[in-house]
Amino acid sequence: MSHSPLLDLSRRERQIVDVLFKLGKASAAEVRAQLPDASSYSAVRALLRILEEKGHVRHEQDGPRYVYMATVPRESAKRSALRHLVQTFFEGSTTQAISALLDSSPSKLSDADVDRLGRILEEARKRGA
Repeated sequence: MSHSPLLDLSRRERQIVDVLFKLGKASAAEVRAQLPDASSYSAVRALLRILEEKGHVRHEQDGPRYVYMATVPRESAKRSALRHLVQTFFEGSTTQAISALLDSSPSKLSDADVDRLGRILEEARKRGA
């Protein structure tokens, strides 16, 4: 089954997928233990089943239990979420997004961070981005 964008998830579904990204693999009980204001075990199982039907999660049998994992690699999910964030809140402007991040940072960037960002920008310039 092909999966729809991670953007179509409810808040609780997103929390469950976040737990799976964090842990890599987890049983329903392990997912439940990581959730804020944990739902009942059966509610978590139901949401895992829904996520599986949507194509965001798959499971493997591990003895008597199912172990769940996200179907989308974390890096792909991060890029997709970031693209959505930039489109939604910054009118598609990477510059506005970066400026907002730098303006809201509680600590100053280190010289090493500034140098690294400079290299990243230079590489982007060379690629024509």
